[in-house]
Amino acid sequence: MLTYIVERIFMKLPARTTSIIILMLIGVTSLVIQGITNLESNQGYAPEQPLKFSHKVHTGDNPIPCLYCHYGALSSRHAGIPSLTVCMNCHSNIKKDSEEIGKIKKQLEEGKPIEWVKINRLADFVYFSHEQHVSVGKINCQECHGAIEKMMITEQEKQFTMGWCIDCHRKKDVVIPGTLEIVKESEIGGEDCGKCHY
Repeated sequence: MLTYIVERIFMKLPARTTSIIILMLIGVTSLVIQGITNLESNQGYAPEQPLKFSHKVHTGDNPIPCLYCHYGALSSRHAGIPSLTVCMNCHSNIKKDSEEIGKIKKQLEEGKPIEWVKINRLADFVYFSHEQHVSVGKINCQECHGAIEKMMITEQEKQFTMGWCIDCHRKKDVVIPGTLEIVKESEIGGEDCGKCHY
C-alpha cells in the first residue's frame, strides 16, 4: 500500500523534483546513521569544572603519576577522583596559597567534596573495568585518555564507541599469565558481547 502511494506521488512530480527529494532523503538518512553511530561518543567533551585543575601542570610539568591520584584504577572498576586530602598531601607544602587551593581548603573545612563534572563517559549499558585494563592489561592511561599530560583543560579525547574498543582489542597484544605466549585480546574473548554487555 505504501509503495502504491509513493509511486502515485512521484509519478505526478517532475523528474528534477523527484531527484531533489531522493537526494534530500539520502542526506537525512546519512546524518541519522552518523548520529546513531556516534550517539555515545562525547569526543571533545570538556565541561567547565568547579576548580581550574590542569593535568598539564600536575602530570606534565610536575610528573605526578596518574595512579597516585587515581589509585582506584589499580583495583577497581572506577579510577575514581582523588579526595581533597590527597590534593593537600602536596599542597600543604607546595603552592599552599592560591584562589583554587583556597577552594579546596574551604571544602575540607565544610566537609564537602568538590563536585567535579564527569568527562569520560561510556554508555549506561557498557561494563568497563579500569582494573582489568590497567593492572591486568598493563595499558597506559594515555592509550585511552590521550596526551593527558599536555591538557590544560581536560577533555574526552577518544571516541569510546564500541567500534573503537573492538579495534583496540583486535590490535592489542596480551601476554598469557605464566607463559611467554602472546595473543591478541580478541583471541581470548575480547570480542565476546557478554564481556562488556551483561
